[in-house]
Amino acid sequence: MTIFAIIGHLAATTGNFNLNDMPGGAGRMDILCRAVNTSLFLSHDLRREVTVYLVLLGGTDAPKTIMFSGEKVRSLNPDERSAGALIKKALEIPVGEEFRESTRGVYVRRGGLSRLLLAHAFAVLDEDGEDIGTATTIPEAFLLSDHLNFTPEELEMTCSYPKYSVGPKVLHADHTITVLLNVLDRRCGGQ
Repeated sequence: MTIFAIIGHLAATTGNFNLNDMPGGAGRMDILCRAVNTSLFLSHDLRREVTVYLVLLGGTDAPKTIMFSGEKVRSLNPDERSAGALIKKALEIPVGEEFRESTRGVYVRRGGLSRLLLAHAFAVLDEDGEDIGTATTIPEAFLLSDHLNFTPEELEMTCSYPKYSVGPKVLHADHTITVLLNVLDRRCGGQ
């Protein structure tokens, strides 16, 4: 099992955004859609052992967390608009403190990063961390930020967490996930 959590600092928390304007009107939801697709898609298949959490912090109904289960998700195609439509639908249903399924394999609840950190032993993906390619142990859960740096509060919440890097350069979140999954695939022999 591999888990990715991506913080969307400006990402909409209601479903009243336009799928044609995910970079602007939805608070860079396009970045989160690319991260979902990169995490879950193989050529002609899905990574069924992957779970993706999107921590949405923008808008008036923040925070909310959306979860994509690679094992259960349906109706997801490898384009941003498809992922965006599933996110939009999830944000349109009333939710409480527990995950509620909006479509097959897509869940939403109230709550943000602090609650998610209680559920999994995350490692932070950071360019100053230990090189993941030479690390002796690799965790199962990884935390990334969108196009913005982690806030001081997020850094404080994760200051004791292990940090790993996929290389010396700062990469986009979806590119970081691609490199990391390649390392995991090579270590597991394509399993």
